[in-house]
Amino acid sequence: MAPQREWFEKDYYAVLGLQKGATEKEITRAYRKLAKQHHPDANPGSEDRFKDISAAYDVLGDAAKRKEYDEVRALGPGANPFAGTSGGGPGGFNFRVGDLGDLGDLFGGLFGRRRGSPGAAGPQRGDDLEAELHLSFDEAFQGVTTTVNLTSEAACHTCGGTGAAPGTSPVICPACGGRGVTAENQGLFSFSQPCRVCGGTGMKVETPCPTCSGTGVERRPRRVKVRIPAGVEDGQRIRIKGRGGAGRNNGGPGDLYVVVHVGNHELFGRRGKDLTLTVPLTFPEAALGATVTVPTLERPVTLRIPPGTRSGRTFRVRGHGVPGKDGAGDLLVTVEVAVPQHLSDAERDAIEALANASDESPRTHLGV
Repeated sequence: MAPQREWFEKDYYAVLGLQKGATEKEITRAYRKLAKQHHPDANPGSEDRFKDISAAYDVLGDAAKRKEYDEVRALGPGANPFAGTSGGGPGGFNFRVGDLGDLGDLFGGLFGRRRGSPGAAGPQRGDDLEAELHLSFDEAFQGVTTTVNLTSEAACHTCGGTGAAPGTSPVICPACGGRGVTAENQGLFSFSQPCRVCGGTGMKVETPCPTCSGTGVERRPRRVKVRIPAGVEDGQRIRIKGRGGAGRNNGGPGDLYVVVHVGNHELFGRRGKDLTLTVPLTFPEAALGATVTVPTLERPVTLRIPPGTRSGRTFRVRGHGVPGKDGAGDLLVTVEVAVPQHLSDAERDAIEALANASDESPRTHLGV
């Protein structure tokens, strides 16, 4: 095949972090490691780096191409027939061989794409899915392990996701030798494009699975076990890695996001990591002070009410709120003075005696 401009300008061994004398196994191992690390699905924004890695392996992973590449690199920069073609003098034009790859979409893939780039029919990661889960207030407080039901694409139960009929296995594509791409010579230039036989997967299913027709996935109901941590909030999204839609062409599964809905409690409210509670007091308790018992979601605790406590005052009971990684929140107890709706004769006499004994109005500061 004709040498490409990149062969003169890029050190593919350095791209893969290898020395020139690296073995085939070392090249394959380095490529797989870097491709996994810089795949755009796992590391958004690394598409250019992934393209360089794929281009390097496309050459070094093929014994014949590697031999030609080594011979070209041995000639040195002075032998580069493309030198000077990227710029032009007055009246000329600028042209770079590398720019041709950007025209792939415009010309319907005439120049193709390297393996792993967007649009290539290689391994495809499964879709991320979303499910809803309704919990009681107590379940959200304590944490719970439960299941969610959903219908989605999953690995075919007949072939296990291979796409091949039982008793058979996919074989290495004879057209591309398992690389997923084929090279097309156009005179001075050479272009790589997804293999038309295997669709860029590198593997060919000769006897498709009768259940999934060779796709490796089927749509069916699933029950997914999920662990909800203690203290989950209403509306919180919990990620369950790898339990989303099934991947295609040996691609990994997507993730499942569980949206939690938490019901109300008859006594407690919630403010972040703190629980809230309203406790009524009698007038004597508020005026004279008292020790009262208040509930929590775990066990009752005692709270000391100082003399002269006004209605609406909030007390903090530390450590009795919502549990979390950095410790539990607090219980915020707001007291309200309860006004009796129906008085006995003795109560009325006592309140009237208190009123007669009081010579200071609480409204003096109003000036009226």
